[in-house]
Amino acid sequence: MGAIFRRELRAFFTSPLGYVVLAVFFAISGFYFFSFNLSVDEYNLYGRADLSPVYDSLFSIVLLCLPFLTMRLFSEEKRQKTDQALFTAPTGLTAIVLGKFFATLLLFIIALSVTLVFALVIALQPETTVDWMLVIGNYLGLALVGGIIISIGVFISSLTESQIVAAMGTLAISMLLMCIDMMSTLFSGVAWLTSITNFLSILSRFSAFTAGLIYYDNVIFFLSLQALFLFLTVRVLDSKRWN
Repeated sequence: MGAIFRRELRAFFTSPLGYVVLAVFFAISGFYFFSFNLSVDEYNLYGRADLSPVYDSLFSIVLLCLPFLTMRLFSEEKRQKTDQALFTAPTGLTAIVLGKFFATLLLFIIALSVTLVFALVIALQPETTVDWMLVIGNYLGLALVGGIIISIGVFISSLTESQIVAAMGTLAISMLLMCIDMMSTLFSGVAWLTSITNFLSILSRFSAFTAGLIYYDNVIFFLSLQALFLFLTVRVLDSKRWN
């Protein structure tokens, strides 16, 4: 797994893709940080200590950017006909999938970590207090949601050699999962369907993180979704290897 991890992480920084993603995250989060936290007006001399607007702005960026970050993971291997080398490598398929997943996740974590720098900047300002539980909750929530999108992207990328199809498929499935709680209004008269949609609601679970509330069942739910899509990816690659 280590060799695949290093190879994929290196690939992000030997092409413009990794730098573009980091630049987009830094630029957008920096803009909102300046606008909501550093701007000085007559009513709030030191700006705001709440980083929630910055994290809120990043949620949509995560949803839109990560599918394009994952689109090449297996699709490019298939297009270049190098996937057969992966299938015959001494490394197991699970290690290959996890190596690609963790390399992408690390790049995302690096991009997201700029918000921790913002929190430190606020903490150093006079007469301001940072709610660290709120910061940690938002950071962890975005990291877990990003992990789900990345795992979906790894899975979809294993199904096609078209990077555009992989990106659009990942975006479509991610948006569907994010909006699943809206379906509860359609099934308001059916109690068991409403219970299922509420249980599967990613946004309602994510909202707890944004309030600084870290529940173990929500963490386990997000990690389980990631494991599910990674497991499906391994099964897809295994079927292709034998075919």
